[in-house]
Amino acid sequence: MTFDSLPNYSVLELNEAIGSLLERGFAPRFILNASISKAQLKKGHLWLTLSDGKASVSGVIWASQLQKLDFQPVEGDGVVIIGKLNFWAVRANLVVQVLNIRPSITTVLRQFEIVKTLLSKEGLLDEARHRKLPKYPKAIAILTSVPSSALADMLRTAKERWPLTTLFIIPIPVQGSVAQEIQSVLQALASSIKSLAIDGIIVARGGGSREDLMVFDNEELCRFLADFPVPVVTGLGHEDDLTVADLVADHRSATPTAAIVDLLPSFEIALENCLQRRKRLNDYFSWFMHREKQRLVEIWKDWKAQSPEVIIQIKREDLLQKYHLLEALSPERWLLRGFAIVQNRLGKPIRSIQDVKEQEKLTIRLSDGQIDSTIDKVYSKLSGS
Repeated sequence: MTFDSLPNYSVLELNEAIGSLLERGFAPRFILNASISKAQLKKGHLWLTLSDGKASVSGVIWASQLQKLDFQPVEGDGVVIIGKLNFWAVRANLVVQVLNIRPSITTVLRQFEIVKTLLSKEGLLDEARHRKLPKYPKAIAILTSVPSSALADMLRTAKERWPLTTLFIIPIPVQGSVAQEIQSVLQALASSIKSLAIDGIIVARGGGSREDLMVFDNEELCRFLADFPVPVVTGLGHEDDLTVADLVADHRSATPTAAIVDLLPSFEIALENCLQRRKRLNDYFSWFMHREKQRLVEIWKDWKAQSPEVIIQIKREDLLQKYHLLEALSPERWLLRGFAIVQNRLGKPIRSIQDVKEQEKLTIRLSDGQIDSTIDKVYSKLSGS
């Protein structure tokens, strides 16, 4: 191998050739999974050392791009990057230019566990702290992204379910490092709760990845939700997604639409309950009227039984019975049957031979008159003489 048979480059030409080869042979955009082993801000640009534990590569987020990002990583974060290669021919320096970046699921779950453990130790996750939701709220506030399909579904469901409740729609950012902005909105709302007569609030966000919900694992935001003046309902992401905000809320719903269903009563169920109550009232009224009618009938019977005519008739019948009894026992009736009444001259009835003596004058009364007689002889049953 001789010098004449090989390509001849200067250092710059070699670096430019390598750069050209990279541009032609490598994807213009790619996704990179990595951890941040070093992060340093210089002149507005964020310089990163990206590693997977076996190898490392430099990365940079230019200042112009850094201002547009919702998430700014720190050392130790796991990240998912959309990037492209930058190769500087002058120094043969290769870096990954970060176009977009978000936390990886490991970072999200680590943040979730840290905040969850901290607030749990303080008792902010205890179910005993959860307040009952209002049965018939006069007004509620919905905090979510505006406009959004989630909000449209919630408004439609609220109108169908319970149109009597006033809805206050309060726009909030729901993704990225926006915890402070959400907390500012909540603070302003908390000071107006009484004047607006709000009975509860819903914090909602439509579908997305678990990484998109990382803002709802923010410690300060979750503390504020835990101490909010009225009951808080969360409807964040999908049913399987769980954030710290869900744990400190008074009620966690699976989705934004489910949050409306859980907080507002059902018009159809309320109507059915009203119909059932009306039927029970009608049944009670019928029973009450029947009972009162029976009571009045009994009172009328008692009154009728105590009327002067009835009393006089009863007395008349009683006297008539006594009269017939006396008539049946009257001496006159015995006289008509052939009996006689024997009296001494004083008119005293003679009941025994002991009551008379010989030559005494007696009067014998019969049914049609009387006979005067004198006793000639008194005979005793025992003596026969």
